[in-house]
Amino acid sequence: MKSFWSARTLTEVALAVALLAVCSLISIPAAVPFTLQTFGVFVILVILGWKKGTMAILLYILLGLVGLPVFSGAKGGPAALFGPTGGYILGFLLTGLCYWLYERFGRERLPAQIASLLMGLLLCYAFGTAWFIRVYTGDITLSKALALCVWPFILPDLAKLSLALLVGRRVKKALGH
Repeated sequence: MKSFWSARTLTEVALAVALLAVCSLISIPAAVPFTLQTFGVFVILVILGWKKGTMAILLYILLGLVGLPVFSGAKGGPAALFGPTGGYILGFLLTGLCYWLYERFGRERLPAQIASLLMGLLLCYAFGTAWFIRVYTGDITLSKALALCVWPFILPDLAKLSLALLVGRRVKKALGH
């Protein structure tokens, strides 16, 4: 029986964490910054699968929590994670869990893979927006939070999802996964 904690697995997870950190640093500042984080999340899940991919996402979050500057704007620490936009970062874990559904029931079909990533993105939006409303220090309505945190990101995130599928499926095939 092959161990989950093989040298290859540890290397893949570490490289995925590094990729996610680099994607987070590519950022356009805004109330909720435009980053390549969602691309990183999608491509990691496509290449590594839900278990290793979600492990990489969790490790990325933990590294940021302890203060490493892995979040957008080279931020880290509890204040960055538990601030208004931290719910979106935590929501990446929901995307990983949705990818489990694809692996469990999708049988390698592209439409099921797309649906699982879209469901994960929607859950990430929902969790992040609820978090944003709860933590935001000013007076904010749901419609204002959606206007700040979701509507401007839909098309870019769909483009990132498409690119991640294209790149991720090719890399996965090249790696023999």
